[in-house]
Amino acid sequence: MKYQIMIDIMMTLLSKRKMTASQLADRYEISTRSVYRYVEELNVCGVPVDVERGRYGGISIPDTFRLPSYYFTREEYAATVNALGAMASQVDDKNVLTAMDKLQRRQKTEKRELSVCGNILVDGGNWWGGNKFSKKMKVCEQAVNESKSLLIDYISRSGEHSKRVIDPHLLIFKQNIWYVYAFCHTKQTFRTFKIGRIKNAAFTGSVFTKREFTRDEIDLDFYVSGDKLINVTLEIDKSSLSDAEEWLGIDNIEPSGDGFIANLALPDDGGLVNKILSYGGAVKVLQPPELKRKISETAKKIAASY
Repeated sequence: MKYQIMIDIMMTLLSKRKMTASQLADRYEISTRSVYRYVEELNVCGVPVDVERGRYGGISIPDTFRLPSYYFTREEYAATVNALGAMASQVDDKNVLTAMDKLQRRQKTEKRELSVCGNILVDGGNWWGGNKFSKKMKVCEQAVNESKSLLIDYISRSGEHSKRVIDPHLLIFKQNIWYVYAFCHTKQTFRTFKIGRIKNAAFTGSVFTKREFTRDEIDLDFYVSGDKLINVTLEIDKSSLSDAEEWLGIDNIEPSGDGFIANLALPDDGGLVNKILSYGGAVKVLQPPELKRKISETAKKIAASY
């Protein structure tokens, strides 16, 4: 009985946007204390159940979470639902209705999404086979297309953790990275969010009216808008040319002797030093002196730790 209720709570949360502990307790005739205990056990089992307090409080499962398909293909799944529907109309059996209800709730299928537009195909997945990013992309894309508000769990570059409601208006693809341009309810203005930094995203159940904006109003230099830019000269070994081209852009790299030289402006943040060191000596800083000093000091600290 215990596990049946726990599974039923999970299926209910998958079909609902959000429910309170009291609503779940009334639905399954248990105490709110038992509800929270089941929620904790679901989290231990790997189901990301969120418990939030405040204005947008309640218990929910992010829309980026999907149950595995196991042995059901799409055709098998559709055929099963249709068969149960036909049986339910002929047989007065509560178990048939319950089974059909559970299957109909489970509308999130395990599928790697490919967006195709004309002659362009965009794969939201990654090289190592994971599909978590694809799920977040699909939710953001649906939110943009259908003007649906999202509650996102976001982690900034500085490590700040926040939950906020956004109205997604546009998807942006820049420097091989996906972003969503959205009106932020917390800041009451438009913000650009890196999709890879969205931990969870769930539909709030609200539909918004899109605000008017022009392309010129979108700050496409959002990544460096809060950082100081410095002019950098880098010497690149040919062994790391391909990776450097992905990072800096092929237009900023020129042949020089047996290697290559890059001259460009980069954001002077902590990530720059780490990025250069990640090339393991294949990318050398020639200018400015201050950046060379930072690289040297950090390298010495790394060597000392070993």
